[in-house]
Formats: sequence, C-alpha cells, structure tokens
Amino acid sequence: MSVRATESGAPERSVERAQPTYVESVEKRRQRRSTGILIAVVGVLLLILLVSTTGSARFALSDAFDPVQLPTITVPGVPTVAIAAVACLLCGAAFLSGRMRRFWPVIAAVVAGLAVVIGFLTWAAAGRDLPFPVANQFAGTLSLATPLVLGALCGVLCERSGVVNVSIEGQFLTAAFAAAVVGSVTQSVTAALIAAVIAGVVMAALLALFAITYLVNQVVLGVVLNLLAVGITGFLFDQLVQPAADKYNSAPVLETIAIPGLSKIPFFGRVLFEQTILAYLAAISVVVVWLILFKSIWGLRIRSVGEHPEAADTVGISVRAIRWSAVLAGGVFAGLGGAYFTLASTGSFSKEFTVGNGFIALAALIMGRWHPVYAAVMALFFGFVTQMASQLQTLSTPMPSQFLLILPYIATIIAVAGLVGRVRAPAADGIPYEKP
Repeated sequence: MSVRATESGAPERSVERAQPTYVESVEKRRQRRSTGILIAVVGVLLLILLVSTTGSARFALSDAFDPVQLPTITVPGVPTVAIAAVACLLCGAAFLSGRMRRFWPVIAAVVAGLAVVIGFLTWAAAGRDLPFPVANQFAGTLSLATPLVLGALCGVLCERSGVVNVSIEGQFLTAAFAAAVVGSVTQSVTAALIAAVIAGVVMAALLALFAITYLVNQVVLGVVLNLLAVGITGFLFDQLVQPAADKYNSAPVLETIAIPGLSKIPFFGRVLFEQTILAYLAAISVVVVWLILFKSIWGLRIRSVGEHPEAADTVGISVRAIRWSAVLAGGVFAGLGGAYFTLASTGSFSKEFTVGNGFIALAALIMGRWHPVYAAVMALFFGFVTQMASQLQTLSTPMPSQFLLILPYIATIIAVAGLVGRVRAPAADGIPYEKP
C-alpha cells in the first residue's frame, strides 16, 4: 500500500494488487526439462549432420501420375540444416529457462518438431539424384496409421472403462485371418469386413469374460490372448489355408475411393480424399468415439466406471455391464483395424502378419493420454516416421538400412520418454471390480 497527497493536501491511500505467481509442480518441471534437453540434443545432432551435408535438397510435391504437376521445391542443404539446428537449440533453451507461459510452450514444441523434420529430411535428400516425394510421404502416413488409429480407439474404450487391453495385437491377428479366409471364399469385401469385426468382437468377449466376470489379472490375460491368437491362426494357416492358398488365401483388395471434386485438389486431393473405405472409417471413428465418451450418457458411464466404479455402483450403474459393452465396442474397431492388414495390401494372410502393430497402437493410446483425438495424432506420428524411413531407403541416404528399419520404434520410445512424460491412466484401469 502506498500513500500520496491530493491537491487539498489530504493523503490518499492506494492499494497495489499483488500479481499472481505461477507455481510449477515437480512433475511439470521434470517434463519441461526433459523436453528441453531432448530438443537441444536433437539440435546438436543436426549440427553434427551439417558436416556431411552437401548440395541442395529437392522436394517433389507431385508424382508422375498426378494430372496437375506442382513445382519441385529446391532448398540449399547446409543453410537449411543449420537454421533447423539453431531453431531446435533456441526452443530447447526456451523450455529449459521455464519462462514460457500460456500457449508459448505449444508454439515452441511445434516449431521444434517442424525444424527436426525439415532439417533431417534436408540432410537426407541433399545431393541425391531423386527428390524426396512429399505427396507419397503424407499418403503413406495415412495408410500406415489407419490400423493404428482403429487399434488405439479400441484401447481407449476398454481402458476408459477400467479394462487394460494388451490383446489388441491378438485381435488384429484373428481379424486379419478371418478377413482373408472369408474374403477368399466369398470374394466379397463386405463379407470380409463383417467376418473381421466378428473375430475382433469374439476376442474382445474372451477378454471381457475372464477380466470382468472371472477377475483374471488383465495384463497376464492380454499376453495369453495374444499367444492364443498366434497359435490358432498359425495352426489354421498350416492346416487349412496354406495347402489351398488359391481357395482360402486370395481375398479381394480394397480399392481407393475418390471423393468427387475434393480428390481433384492439387496435392491434398490425392493425400486426403483418395483413400480406402477403412481410412475414411478410421477418421470418422475418431469423431464418433470422442462424441461417445464426452457427449453421451453412455460415455459418461464408461468414464465413471473407469475412474470410480464404487461411486458409479452406488447410483445404480452396472459396472460389469458398462465394462462389457465398452470392451465389445472396442472389439469392433480392432476387427476393422485387423482387416486392413489383409484387405488393403495383398489380400493374403501370413503367420504373425500384424508384426507388433497392436503394441504400437497400445503405445499410441498411452502417448495420447487415453484421449481418442490425441491417440489418433500419436498413431499418425508413428505412421509418418515409418513412411519416412521407407522413403529414405529409396533415396540411398548415408544411413544404414538397419537403422532405418528401427527408426520408427526409436522415435516412439523417445517420444514416450522425453516428450509425453508421466501420464495418468484412469484411476480404476486394470483393477477388477467385485460388487460388495
């Protein structure tokens, strides 16, 4: 409080308002520092790559089959990588300083992410004979992310209700097998999709039966269901499918559906509006699951039994019924995701065809903090890195091919450990409920 004199000589008292101070929690401080250190380390790595950068990098916005040919962007290699490295170092220093408030941390994270991608791709494409195909990169990202998005949505519904679902991989595998066999026999994509959904729901019913009804440890149960799926599909493949591959392993392949008008938009048309039906269903499913969880009575009940089942039970909500319904609904999305592996590529099935994508979907779920939209974004992140590794192999970059194969998994581990930080699962996730 300060005192000053008025024109009449009487003192006037004024009260100075105290400015609110921002108190950072220990967890937030740890996450901020780890993010800053990670971004700064990537900036240092870009400076190291600067030594081996030569020539210019070219980025093709169109391929040879596009009706409208967009220009190929050429950027100087050394200056671009240097600017990207400096941007990463500045963003890392900003995180470490702890002075950013409101939306500035988000802006710094976006700038750092763009700098990493642009700097790394410029180093990889600099001095190469072929340009980096940007349109193929984004189209491939959506293609690879489609089953991951559907698998992550399956996990969101299950774990929001309090049931840990480690068996997404097994649901993928059985659904892919069912789609291959039924699609081969009927030569119908619709029948193959229905069979995949049924297979995914059956595996989900096994999960619900033992986890909800018989209160089996959910993590152990998920591992057992994955092994069960590997054993059953492997046995049936050896005994039934492989001896008569022409009859039981030649399903029709999904065709791309071009949305009239929108698919003709240069660059974005082929990337976003010329996809398979499952890609469109995955995008719609993200919105549907978000509306279910946060804008419906059923979604409110799912979240309530996942956070505090005792309280939900006291107001008349059947915890077991809600969990059963959520797990079975998740099986529908897992079935669609499994069908993608068969119907969107060769139309055939092979042993352990899903190659761990169910676990990647589980990682996307955790990285996305059990939120359908964030989980879908994390699935797109993994699809982007996977497609980028594939594209870089065609450019003959000075990076070992073995490292390119494991690059998506390394990027996922780094994102989980350094960027996402500690996340909080639903309070009752994985805890069996017994009605008192």
